[in-house]
Amino acid sequence: MSRSKGCEFPAIYNFGDSNSDTGGMSAAKSQVTSPNGETFFRHPAGRSCDGRLIIDFIAKSLKLPYLSAYLDSIGTNFRHGANFATGGSSVRPGGYSPFHLAIQISQFIQFKSRTIALYNQLSSSNRTTAPFKSILPRPQDFSKALYTIDIGQNDLYYGLNHTNIEEVRASIPDVLNQFSQAVQQLYQEEARFFWIHNTGPVGCLPYSVIYDKSNHVPVNLDRSGCVKSKNEVTQEFNKQLKNKISELRVQLPNAALTYVDVYSVKYALVRYAKNQGFVDPLNFCCGSYYGFQIDCGKKAVVNGTVYGNPCDHPSMHIFWDGFHYSEAANLWVANRILNGSFSDPSLSIHQVCFHPRNM
Repeated sequence: MSRSKGCEFPAIYNFGDSNSDTGGMSAAKSQVTSPNGETFFRHPAGRSCDGRLIIDFIAKSLKLPYLSAYLDSIGTNFRHGANFATGGSSVRPGGYSPFHLAIQISQFIQFKSRTIALYNQLSSSNRTTAPFKSILPRPQDFSKALYTIDIGQNDLYYGLNHTNIEEVRASIPDVLNQFSQAVQQLYQEEARFFWIHNTGPVGCLPYSVIYDKSNHVPVNLDRSGCVKSKNEVTQEFNKQLKNKISELRVQLPNAALTYVDVYSVKYALVRYAKNQGFVDPLNFCCGSYYGFQIDCGKKAVVNGTVYGNPCDHPSMHIFWDGFHYSEAANLWVANRILNGSFSDPSLSIHQVCFHPRNM
């Protein structure tokens, strides 16, 4: 790897929740339906979005294909990595999904072991196996790959909706201890280059605001229209996450761990939405809550009014539905984080292999 060429990662292995799920939960549980995917793919593509996610723009920036979901058995190609993220996942067990972070790491370890064994087996056999071998990861690429992690939002969101702020705040050390264990396991499996997103502003999700209002919870909104208390606990989570990553740098001397402040970028997008050409952030595109609640992808007719039709211009909306960002918003965020402006250390995604510890 030379500085002039950048890191030239041969693969990406991703772990996370719906912010980076490219088809895991859709394959495992219930298929993501139309109009998801309409903006870019022109059909549902396993993503809770009208188009691409930040992980897709990471892959594109590194000149790699979009990641196949590990759980998807149809049309997958793992030569350049795999995606273990699934919608609803959290660091700790429980919550919205059975595929918590420890399960994703276990899946990766099994994936690595089995694909290496199969690759070596095919390498010693005849040429008729070449097409199948070409969709398997090369064993030597695991230590050269980029490991991306974007998880923690659901630990906070589930806790905030089922317990209270104090209990969520008290849970953060345990969440991050389990996060740390996951990173250490990956390190033991030869992972060396990590790109770790902190958690976006939970209090700015439209459903965060709607949930409190609908349940008659006193809502203290900040100047951006976000739930202040929820963002404060998110910021505390991110502060402790950054500290935990600092600890991991000492414990894992050969690792390059890059902490990415996605929170600040997403909050700025919400704060200055109209200046950036977006509509009111609470005005999400797909699904409805005002007047009648209907999830994205479903429709209902109430007193002659059709609820659930997506908006005409998704690119003008920050949020695709009440929880997930639109492709336009994901691109806006990606353009601001990939150059290293919000990274610690301040390295672009093309330079993270030149982390000071690895010089």
